[in-house]
Amino acid sequence: MDYKIRIRKLTSLFVAIVSYFVIHEGAHWAYAMYIGSFKKINFIGIGIQVDIYRDLMTDTQLGIFCLVAPILTVITGYILFAFTQKILLFQSAYIRAIAYYLTLVFLLLDPLYLSVFSFFVGGGDMNGIVLIMPEMVVRIVSGIIVAVNVLIFIKIIVPKYRKAYQDDSKIEWELNTQSR
Repeated sequence: MDYKIRIRKLTSLFVAIVSYFVIHEGAHWAYAMYIGSFKKINFIGIGIQVDIYRDLMTDTQLGIFCLVAPILTVITGYILFAFTQKILLFQSAYIRAIAYYLTLVFLLLDPLYLSVFSFFVGGGDMNGIVLIMPEMVVRIVSGIIVAVNVLIFIKIIVPKYRKAYQDDSKIEWELNTQSR
């Protein structure tokens, strides 16, 4: 693989992960600000976390605080999916790569965490969500969302991006052969 392609993939994935944190934690922050329980933002390792005044929140508010971020990230993933055809019209391979990884991260990360990873990692949003709905319901619904989103990604998104990049290669090859 060409080093330029590797760099594009890695930087695009990095942008997607940073964007995920901004959207996910931004949703927590916005809700905490709305209900008046925002305390501060903590930088933990490579991530960030919105800290709240728990004593100012009801259990329902904490549940909503924890649920709003995963809902927003998945909705963002569906919006990106809905605009895939328009995104693929961009000439910039970087913009398309960033959109590809953004779509992947937003569609899969939170549902995977809520359905599977929280078993092993614990804590996080699941602790608050279980205050407003049963944990098994959250895991099952999240698992269904993961399954649907994986199918969407593999069956629809990947082939569209693959075709767009193949078309780019054909155009580049044709331009190179015409200039000789």
